[in-house]
Amino acid sequence: MHLSDEGILTQLGYSATKGMVAHFNLVKAHTPGFDTLKKHIVTLADHIRPYGGYITLSNSRPYFKIRIDRSHSYNPDGALQEITKWADKYGVQLSEVREGETFYILGSKK
Repeated sequence: MHLSDEGILTQLGYSATKGMVAHFNLVKAHTPGFDTLKKHIVTLADHIRPYGGYITLSNSRPYFKIRIDRSHSYNPDGALQEITKWADKYGVQLSEVREGETFYILGSKK
């Protein structure tokens, strides 16, 4: 499956504006193994959405950010399980920013 940058942005809920594509390119450049991870990032977004989770482009750091909105989630622990299982399965290094709510995707561990 081939995903264009614009396609990934759209799947994550963004419009593919010139500025957003530039921001996406910065994040992509700071994500080791991005070409392998890109389809898995979109899949994770789909899996955590029912739990109040979503993936964004961080405004403060050049990373993808995983968020769990506990106020809109009936099962935030389900989102945490999906995130952990995903990271383990694909060898993704995460940085937890806020306990159980926010993570940065730092890239492949390899």
